[in-house]
Amino acid sequence: MKKKTIKFLVPYPYDIAPGQRFRYEQYLDILTENNFEYELLSFLDEGTNKILYKKGHTIQKIIGVLKGFLRRFVHIWKARNADFVFLFREATPVGFPIFEWILVKVFNRKIIYDFDDAIWIHATSSQNKLAAFFKSPDKVKQICNWSYKISVGNEYLQKNAIEFLNTFANSTTKAILNPTTIDLEKKHNILHEHNPNKKPIIGWTGSHSTLIYLEMIIPILKELEQKYDFVFRVICNQNPNLDTENQLKSFEFVKWNKETEIKDLSELDIGVMPLTADAWAEGKCGFKALQYMALGIPAVISPIGVNKKIINQNENGFLADTETEWKEYLSFLLENPQKRQEMGTLALKTIQNEYSVKSNTENFLELFE
Repeated sequence: MKKKTIKFLVPYPYDIAPGQRFRYEQYLDILTENNFEYELLSFLDEGTNKILYKKGHTIQKIIGVLKGFLRRFVHIWKARNADFVFLFREATPVGFPIFEWILVKVFNRKIIYDFDDAIWIHATSSQNKLAAFFKSPDKVKQICNWSYKISVGNEYLQKNAIEFLNTFANSTTKAILNPTTIDLEKKHNILHEHNPNKKPIIGWTGSHSTLIYLEMIIPILKELEQKYDFVFRVICNQNPNLDTENQLKSFEFVKWNKETEIKDLSELDIGVMPLTADAWAEGKCGFKALQYMALGIPAVISPIGVNKKIINQNENGFLADTETEWKEYLSFLLENPQKRQEMGTLALKTIQNEYSVKSNTENFLELFE
């Protein structure tokens, strides 16, 4: 049987961006096993990616983006005969959807359009305000209409994708729910060891761009410090210095490292995921919570978007909306190590049944039918 070909048009190089790693990269071996050939085509090179979210380097960033546009012309030529083009977020980070138009209207390719955030909302970091000026706000809507299938990470994104499609009377595209998943066999395969005799670790993991969400629980942690002896661990690519800036005595920073990521996470006793109630947060796919739960760690998270579906209250974790609830649920877990273990076990079962690569493989492969 002839192998079908897939060209992945993606923003970043391989095995760097969490979105790419957990949306499609962990399915690449499965695609090979199911008679597909693929090629990963990144807009950014590794050098540009390293400076993209650092202050300054404006000239280098501009040169890197221009080089990305030149590469994209080569990429769409490579994709001209592919059976499928898997487009993660967009072909280019700025500008109009010219490359998508060429792929569909000139080469007649089938685009599978995948996104795991509310990417039609501008959420540009302070380091890259210039990029927001050049973004095309209607790009997502237009690409949805041109796509063969739309793959989205949660029901909120699916609902909006359908609304975008409804603006085009003749659209036959389907928006398919393809949740962000965890590979329990090859990646998150170290279970947390519950030890009631050690100092408990409350932990958070994420990129520097999401550190802002920690601000809402810092006063709660400072209050809990008056009663409990614990560590608050932040695993991130940037040190937020909460001990000096916020006088958080329990603070511990662990620099994110791809090689030690799972081990560092597995040492947590409680995972937290605070979010603000806005449209951007609604589009998030609960990834932090999924990571904690996949390692058998109970999570306390904000009841925003898909989080309300992931957590069964007081069974596999807690949904905390107010300061009082955050304090109550964290206190309960700090005081009850046995309950942490029981909830962690149920949390892992949730991942196994609903948010694992294994449970979602058939659904993912159906994108390419």
